[in-house]
Amino acid sequence: MTYLKKTLKFIVVLLALTLAVLYITDTDYLIKAVRTIYMKGHTTAYLEDYKEFDNQTITASTNPQAWPNHKNYNHAKETKTLTELNNTSGTIAYVIIKNDSIWFENYYDGFNENSKSNSFSMAKSYVSGLMQKAIQDGYIKSLEQPVCDFLPAFCDGDAAKMTVGDLSSMSSGTNWDEAYYSPLSITTRAYFDDDLAKVMNGLKMETEPGQSFKYASGDTQMLAMVIEKASGKKLYNYFEDSFWKPLGAENETLWQVDSEDHDLVKAYCCIASNAKDFARYGKLFKNHGQWNGKQILDSSFVAKSIKPRFNDGPMYGYGWWLAEFNEKEIFYMRGHLGQLVIVIPEDDLIIVRLGHQITKVAGDAHSPDFYTFIDEAYKMLEK
Repeated sequence: MTYLKKTLKFIVVLLALTLAVLYITDTDYLIKAVRTIYMKGHTTAYLEDYKEFDNQTITASTNPQAWPNHKNYNHAKETKTLTELNNTSGTIAYVIIKNDSIWFENYYDGFNENSKSNSFSMAKSYVSGLMQKAIQDGYIKSLEQPVCDFLPAFCDGDAAKMTVGDLSSMSSGTNWDEAYYSPLSITTRAYFDDDLAKVMNGLKMETEPGQSFKYASGDTQMLAMVIEKASGKKLYNYFEDSFWKPLGAENETLWQVDSEDHDLVKAYCCIASNAKDFARYGKLFKNHGQWNGKQILDSSFVAKSIKPRFNDGPMYGYGWWLAEFNEKEIFYMRGHLGQLVIVIPEDDLIIVRLGHQITKVAGDAHSPDFYTFIDEAYKMLEK
């Protein structure tokens, strides 16, 4: 009994010391990481982790616009290759939209057409669009306006050269480290810290801004802070009024915030929604910023967004990933673990895939699964 008491006392003291060290070193966000991710059997963020965080609700449209079904709706069956990939990669939704009509849809692993799942970095495309909306509304002068005008922490040295457009095109020049699986990386800290603005304002400059592409979730987070400061609106409210309701979303959605106290959205990620509502934004850009005849986003910005800003490195525009496949130009939204809204304007085609994981290959900006999801959709369309 004495041994047991000593053991328990040792464990209590060890835990107390560990907690003290975490708070002293300002790494107490790891407590939340362990509780919400690691203790639930995951090694990284997962599709339904939004339930473990504070969220703001974005209401559905008062005039919801259901996607019409194509005359050949669900006529074709999945190819064997697609079925195998969906099984091995944990796909939860696979939707093909042809000529703005649902041509095929299927849901898996207990999810359905209205089930919410984490968008992860697909949210970046929305934030870039909100930047343009803020320009159109007169809150931001242009893509060339200095970030310093809104965020005083970035007014010295090279930081003073950083523009709003640099943030949208991932060329801020900051020292952000995009490391998802390292518990001590700023990416992990941003995901779990309850004061996200403090984390962002601590970034330092690494290179001169506006010179080259470097994927950095921090760029989008800073862009959201710029938009909020410029507009005087919470980003989730601006998003609801600018896109979610005007595009006829059928379901309410959630956007994670850092905490109830600070109420800053995790703008680089974390919109919880479903495949068909996510697809609406792809349709908006496919149709040059128009929705049902109304010009929501300037067409010249849309065109600029889906062309690469830099010729070296991965193909990336302003908030959109870009690819060429089978001689077709493609732009797409992409999120951690393989959340995809793929737009192929030449064929009036949108492919949405949501799921638990995706294959990555070093040296290739696009997952091989990305190409397979497209290839198999075309094979189904040919049947």
